[in-house]
Amino acid sequence: MILRGQEGRHAGTVRRLARGEQAYLTDGAGTVARCLVTAAAPGELELTVLSRQSEPRPDPSVAVVQAIPKGDRGELAVELLTEVGADVVVPWAAERCVAQWRADRAEKALGRWRSTALQAAKQSRRAWVPEVTAQAGMSAVAQRIRAAALAVVLEPDAPARLADLDLPAAGEIVLVIGPEGGITPAEQHELAAAGAVAARLGPTVLRASSAGAVGAGILLSRTARW
Repeated sequence: MILRGQEGRHAGTVRRLARGEQAYLTDGAGTVARCLVTAAAPGELELTVLSRQSEPRPDPSVAVVQAIPKGDRGELAVELLTEVGADVVVPWAAERCVAQWRADRAEKALGRWRSTALQAAKQSRRAWVPEVTAQAGMSAVAQRIRAAALAVVLEPDAPARLADLDLPAAGEIVLVIGPEGGITPAEQHELAAAGAVAARLGPTVLRASSAGAVGAGILLSRTARW
């Protein structure tokens, strides 16, 4: 088979894969092919498939509701979440978000998040590329929480530790990350009414762009996935 286009340029020019080396191809939905590079040219590779395997959809899955950080910290959050193993990232337009995705820029901003997830998934050799949903408001977040097997809101002053919560063996675990200015009392009420519990990470307060990755790592380390 011949790998051309953007992926061919990435493999041949950026990764500099050469004849005799191995490469892994995935469709982003669980199928992975282990390949041998039989020839390399600028912008393309000739590959022989050595083996194929299909990985089941991760279960339990982890969806992170990420309040939109300012600047490029949103892409940083998505990159870290993808590398750690989050399965879904939900951009959340929380009330105290400094950054706001207005109608004229929402599609472009969402495109950057999705591109970041794709690139990070390739770097970390994930068989499943995480889904980055459309921007969500409070009602959509509450709906996702109601459907979850477990939903947790990270709060620095919560009495319970995230590491001590009982985790479900299957289903979706939703982790909610607030903005730099914190979650408003009204939002806290709505999240709790939908079924979310509050928990803290530890003695320090992390940035909104890194808290989700740390939280997801704690959750995943307590499942069979890690």
